[in-house]
Formats: sequence, C-alpha cells, structure tokens
Amino acid sequence: MKEQQEEKRGAAAGTLYLCATPIGNLEDMTYRAVRMLGEVELIAAEDTRHTRQLLTHFDIHTKLTSYHEHNKFTKGPELVEWLLQGHDLICVSDAGLPGICDPGSHLAMLAIEAGIRVSPLPGCNAGLSALICSGLDTTRFTFVGFLPKTAKKQKEVLAEVKDHRETLIFYEAPHHLRATLRQLIAALGGARRAAFGRELTKRFEEFHRGTLQELADYYDAQEPRGEYVLIVEGFSGEETEPEVQQKDPVALCRELMAAGLGKKDAMRETAKTLGIARRDVYNALLQADS
Repeated sequence: MKEQQEEKRGAAAGTLYLCATPIGNLEDMTYRAVRMLGEVELIAAEDTRHTRQLLTHFDIHTKLTSYHEHNKFTKGPELVEWLLQGHDLICVSDAGLPGICDPGSHLAMLAIEAGIRVSPLPGCNAGLSALICSGLDTTRFTFVGFLPKTAKKQKEVLAEVKDHRETLIFYEAPHHLRATLRQLIAALGGARRAAFGRELTKRFEEFHRGTLQELADYYDAQEPRGEYVLIVEGFSGEETEPEVQQKDPVALCRELMAAGLGKKDAMRETAKTLGIARRDVYNALLQADS
C-alpha cells in the first residue's frame, strides 16, 4: 500500500532537471537549456549571484533559490516537496554538470527516493573536456575529482587508484597544484604521462603535457593560475621505483621558499605534503639554523 501511494505521488510530481552550465564560455550554453531555464518556475542554484549573471546574459527572469553544500540537508527536502506538488525544478551548479563535485547529486538521490523523475539537460563538463584533449587513453577512465584536504587522506586515495589501468581525472585549485603534484609523484611515480588543462573554454585556456616530473619542474618555475583539470595516464602494469623519497622537511621547505613561497606558506605546504605538523617543520628549521 505504501509503495502504491508513493508511485501515485510520483506520477503527479514534477520533474527535476539537472542542467549543465558553461565552464567558461557563455556560448557553450545549449538552446534547450536556455529555453528550459526560462520556462520553469524555480531554479535551485549553488550560488544565486553567480547564476543570476548567467540568467541576465540570456534575458531569463526565473526565480532563484539557494541550494548548496551547507544547506542541502534542510533545503533538499523542501525542494522535493515542491516537486511533489507538481512543479518542475531545474538544479544548476556554478559551472558544468550539477552532481559532479557538488550537492546536485544529493538532490537527485532525494528525488529518486520520492519517486520523482530526474532528467538531464546535458552540456559542459570540465573533466571530460580535458580528457578528450589530453592525448591519453579515453576508452576507460576514473574520475577522482578533488583530493581530500589532509595529506594523510590524499595518500589513502592515491594508494587506492595507483594501480588502476584506466586514465585518472583530478580537479585542483591553483594554490594547491604544486603540493598535489608532489603527492602524485610520490604515489604514482614521476614517469607517468599527464596533461594539465587550465581555464578551459576561456580566453587563456591552455594545456601542458609531459610526465608528472616534467610538469612539476614546469610549475616550480611558473606560478599556477586558474582552475586545473589533471589527466594522468593509468598504471601500465610495470612496477617502477618510487620517484620521490620522503624528503627532509628542511630541504623541502627551503625548496619551496626558493620557488617563491613565503616562509609561512612554505612551512604549511611542507607539513601538508609530508603529513606532519607545522610545528615539526618549524622546529626542524630552528635546529638546522642553530
């Protein structure tokens, strides 16, 4: 009886549309998405100010409501109730496909559990856009996304995927790129081929390709700018010697300072990379200078 009641409610419900938005170039918006955004009564947006700019560009005046990582547990059920009342709803993220590294996936799960139809309005995705331009194998791939914040958790994730034969896809912010590169080299080896794409579809879009070690050398000399997608080739099946030994914190900290980081930032990155406390880095520097 309960299942029949849920099916009846679901049949009368609206549809949750997961709508892709441009990752940079506004001309990548699809005709269908523009039309649908103007037809629905409500759009759930990760950042309403950001999405309002997009809607203004296309002269769309649909009402916006905020739905993001910090309110998803309270706002999600409210949006599901809206859908159950027979209204259609579009969910968007700041850029790309909602549900990829954002709370859109949570809303989709809630809707499906309530018997609500969930449908895509497809379009841009940064990970796949970088993958097809990488020059690496595209037949099989694993999307990893952003690594965890702590060095310990990062090592655990990389240990899980290091033997995957499929191509790996990561996201990274510019201020974490150098530290992430060191973690990738330590876990996967510096000989792995990779392609790093930045500012995709934007004016300063560019790709850098080479081995992880070559890319690490490049970004030691060049300041990372813009949001990055990291495409790394999968495990070839051949065991290789670890490319990076656990570095002395003093040596690593001084390398970072030589590369242009201030002392505090260098200490923070050293601690994060080596998985130790920043106080341990500070004490090691004191001892070395005494």
